[in-house]
Amino acid sequence: MLCLVWLEGPLGFGLLMSCRIAQAFQLYYVFVKRRLPPIRSHMFLPLILLPWVAGAAVIHEKKPLNYRCHFGTYWTIPVVCLHSLYVAVLMGFTRAIRHIEFRFHELRDLWQGILGSASLIGVWVFAYILNEIHDDISWLQVASRFMLLLTASILVLVFFSISIAQPLLSQISLRKREPLELKTMGQVLGIPESGLLLQREQAVDIDPNEPLDKLLLNKRFRQSFMAFADSCLAGESVHFFDEVHELGKIPIDDPVRRIYMARHIINKYIIAGAAMEVNISHRIRQEILATTDLTHPDLFTNALHELTQLMKMNLAKDYWSSMYFIKFKEEARMRSCEHEMEEMRGYDFSPRLSSVNATDDPFHQDHFSRGFTQHSHASYLR
Repeated sequence: MLCLVWLEGPLGFGLLMSCRIAQAFQLYYVFVKRRLPPIRSHMFLPLILLPWVAGAAVIHEKKPLNYRCHFGTYWTIPVVCLHSLYVAVLMGFTRAIRHIEFRFHELRDLWQGILGSASLIGVWVFAYILNEIHDDISWLQVASRFMLLLTASILVLVFFSISIAQPLLSQISLRKREPLELKTMGQVLGIPESGLLLQREQAVDIDPNEPLDKLLLNKRFRQSFMAFADSCLAGESVHFFDEVHELGKIPIDDPVRRIYMARHIINKYIIAGAAMEVNISHRIRQEILATTDLTHPDLFTNALHELTQLMKMNLAKDYWSSMYFIKFKEEARMRSCEHEMEEMRGYDFSPRLSSVNATDDPFHQDHFSRGFTQHSHASYLR
């Protein structure tokens, strides 16, 4: 019975309620405060789990069970109050973010969690009352104990199946109704022309003497340069430039999508140990992480300046003499020829009314002779 205390508390209902609270805490700071949370999830979660661990340890030490292996009222009331307190905290955070128009149903999932946890507490209390009142009915004892075990394990896992480390990305990965394969955050957020190359896009001449940041604004050149950088195992800076460029397409008056994109960029490129951590100074990294407005249009400007200088010194010189640039110029030349041929096909060759006199029109005689011949042939047949 004492083992079930650990299973229901720190390893069951308490752990999963703490995960939901940690998720709501992150969403509150990111979308309401528009800044990163002051404490990371892997540190915040153990802190809010401590009361469950402490309570389970006290119960395990005191062993407050009667002869029927039941808790007395003296212990039952604090246990129910602890469960209700965590549900109330989760409800408070959820109410604070209810006005945010989330794109991946985070708010709906939190409300489902609140409804599910409150229902489980009600079932748990009902089963406990049955155990205390009808202790002489054996089948009712078995059924109520089974109900307690079920609410402490299986049903909890059904209502709390989302990861709190990356709630946004986990929501994206669970979108099974998406008809197309979405490879980038820009495509997920519906940023116009994100990750797409227009086939009819007019070729643009690339001058190596122009600034690199200006050249990278051309999508075809940026993808060619990115492929070269990836082949050199140094593509993080170009990928970062590409995603920040996508962020700039989101209007300032759309803060929710800007926060989604900014948080994605920070998690992927800025935080220490990120999957594609970029090489920027500690000062600029801390400025981004300590920002008070994730929607600010210049959030990554200083980082872009540093990385552009690094790319100019390390990658650009080798790119101009690489096969990637030669292939890019050849494809640009072919697109230019195709564009010229399409323009020639589009010329209007429809006949126009001639402005010259009929006697001076060289085509008039041909038209007249054809008309006269047809008229004479018809007369002859008649």
